[in-house]
Amino acid sequence: MPITPQHFFKPLNQAEFGQLSYEVFADVISIRRDLGRFFDEKHYKKALASIRPDVLLEAPIPVSHGSFKKCYFLDVVLCLGGVFEFKVIEAFNSRHKAQLLHYLMLAELWHGMLINVRPEKMQRDFVNHHLRHGDRQQFRLVTSQLQRGLPGSEQFVQILTDLLHDCGTSLDLSLYEEGITHFCGGESALIRPAMVHFNGQPLGPQKLRFITEKTAFKLTAFDRELSQKRFATHLQQLVNHADIESMIWANVCRNEVTIQSLIPER
Repeated sequence: MPITPQHFFKPLNQAEFGQLSYEVFADVISIRRDLGRFFDEKHYKKALASIRPDVLLEAPIPVSHGSFKKCYFLDVVLCLGGVFEFKVIEAFNSRHKAQLLHYLMLAELWHGMLINVRPEKMQRDFVNHHLRHGDRQQFRLVTSQLQRGLPGSEQFVQILTDLLHDCGTSLDLSLYEEGITHFCGGESALIRPAMVHFNGQPLGPQKLRFITEKTAFKLTAFDRELSQKRFATHLQQLVNHADIESMIWANVCRNEVTIQSLIPER
């Protein structure tokens, strides 16, 4: 398996994590009462480790696929099975929950908590899942709207599906994007500007990721058909106005991966 935690983790059930999270949040409240709310997050994590013997800080989760390697770090792990992600921000947003969910799936742990020590009233938010690695390796591939023979299309499909069969779906899109970029020559080769035109006049360059000289690519993870259709409309407009010959678009959902191509409407 390409995901190899460097510590032995043991998933906690909901009751076990519920009790642990209650204790940890109480500890963090006590710590912030002493430290206040304006320090960097590392200080709160180290303070927690100083009063609890069961804390792992920055636990590494290496991910590898062939020659592609990347390492993620879990903020705080307690009892080898409870993940706590610390923030010092104004408020949570959906990106923070998605990040913790990504970490939980990599570690194959089921329960985690976000803790935000910055607001006047401390915030917490639970993140849970029950998807095993093997579950995420099973998906349906749909390429009915992918133009056959399009430059770079076969290479793109092969690289992405190999990554997904190895690492599984439902992870952060940046992991797949970085993997594709790695196997196609690196950022310096793939990320290039394309001139944008409007009414026949150049507006300036726009950086895109290319799989070939004139074929760009885009990854999304919409699980609602309406959201996917709305995005498709705007992506087509980008293709129409950028100096590219085509766009390969992959939408990666839990059970289905759709790969299609868009051509300029000129």
